[in-house]
Amino acid sequence: MDYSQFSAMIPELIVLGIFILVFLFDTFAGETARKADGMLTTVLFGLGTVAIFFTGCMPKECFGGMYVNNHIELVLKCILNLGVFIVLVQSLKWTDTPDMKLRRGEFYELLLATLFGMYLMISARHFLLFVIGLETASLPLAALVAFNKKHNESAEAAAKYIMTAVFSSAVLMMGLSFVYGLSGGSLYYGDVANAVAEGPMSGMLIVALAFVLGGIGFKLSLVPFHLWTADVYQGAPTAVTSYLSVISKGSAAFAFFIIFVQAFGAVYPDAWEWMLYAIIILTITVGNLFAIRQRNMKRFMAFSSVSQAGYIMLGVIAANAIGMTSMLFYILVYIFSNLGAFGVISAIENQTGRLSMDDYRGLHKSNPWLSFAMTLAMFSLAGIPPFAGFFSKILIFTSVTASNSMALYMLVLIALINTIISLYYYLLVVKAMWISPEEPVVSSFRSSGSERFGMWICVAGIIFIGLVSPIYGLISKLVTEDAPQLLAWLG
Repeated sequence: MDYSQFSAMIPELIVLGIFILVFLFDTFAGETARKADGMLTTVLFGLGTVAIFFTGCMPKECFGGMYVNNHIELVLKCILNLGVFIVLVQSLKWTDTPDMKLRRGEFYELLLATLFGMYLMISARHFLLFVIGLETASLPLAALVAFNKKHNESAEAAAKYIMTAVFSSAVLMMGLSFVYGLSGGSLYYGDVANAVAEGPMSGMLIVALAFVLGGIGFKLSLVPFHLWTADVYQGAPTAVTSYLSVISKGSAAFAFFIIFVQAFGAVYPDAWEWMLYAIIILTITVGNLFAIRQRNMKRFMAFSSVSQAGYIMLGVIAANAIGMTSMLFYILVYIFSNLGAFGVISAIENQTGRLSMDDYRGLHKSNPWLSFAMTLAMFSLAGIPPFAGFFSKILIFTSVTASNSMALYMLVLIALINTIISLYYYLLVVKAMWISPEEPVVSSFRSSGSERFGMWICVAGIIFIGLVSPIYGLISKLVTEDAPQLLAWLG
């Protein structure tokens, strides 16, 4: 075996190295020293992210083509790392609570383990490696969801998550068994693409596509595979919920794009394009309609994330370089917007234990900074100009309409109508904070330094990333360089 191939896995090796250091420190350090677990992990992870960004990579295949690392994968891993860094910063106060002091090291270790699995999903070009990455990400997430072991809701959420994860994995594996048969005994994306391009459209291929779509759709909370989302988001610790809502979705969306374009691109117009039409419309619409009914803020954000997953999938259905660029940019903006909202939710929950939207009435009178941060997050998620969310939606709609297809124009029209619906429920939160005449339910308090730092990062991203940063142009340039390899099998 040529061990030099591991040099292509610099991001994975860095995350694995941080995991080992945190594990050793948590195992052998004294009780007093272990109080620094959170700060140590956050600092190491921040330095690791900088190292990944500046190290860069040359496009390279290794392990017989099972693993690929190029500029696009590097960009997405850096985007996900930014989100994980914000989650780590925002969770510092929670991990210092009495219930967490003995288990804070486990929280960071499980978080890093899931990220390692997501890295493998992103770089996989073989279904076996993809499944290994998927399970490496999913199993520690179930433990994270159950982390509040003294809360019945957390245990219930973990049970629902692991049961649906097992079922979705079984569906995915059934689909991959069909893929294995169709490809003549191979699970490489390229071999599957060759077999699909050369063979006729068959019922087995349609079933295989549907099963693979169902298995990955669980990770993305696509309708009708979303039923676990609200209960798990509500029962899990808020830090874990924020991680689930953005990091897990970003990695799964990219893996979805690569699998369906590189393995099944030849039957894009004949099969999976029409499957995605229905799923995207259902996902955006159901997510919006159910979000209107929610009063618990974590359930509210759960259905919001279901709807946002539908918008992310518009980049997949575009199936071109512009779609890939827009999807990555959308994920970046979504990280700032969603984590900004969860930062406020977490700060209020840590201080008061309140999670109802009704508890936000008159919040601007007692906590104007938190109201300001939440308002910007809601505006960005709704796509109100001039905030970053507006530009991410415009760009992803533009990528879909680039093909001049009437069906895609209708899809964008439905998405636009749903955007108007989403304005209503996002503004419900803003109305409660700023317009409600009632006296504040949440009294004035000062959030911790780490919570404020995390919210400042999110606010800065929401305001500036869409207006003055060259990030979209940088992503577009990198995607254009790698587009021929990424889209080679698109029919």
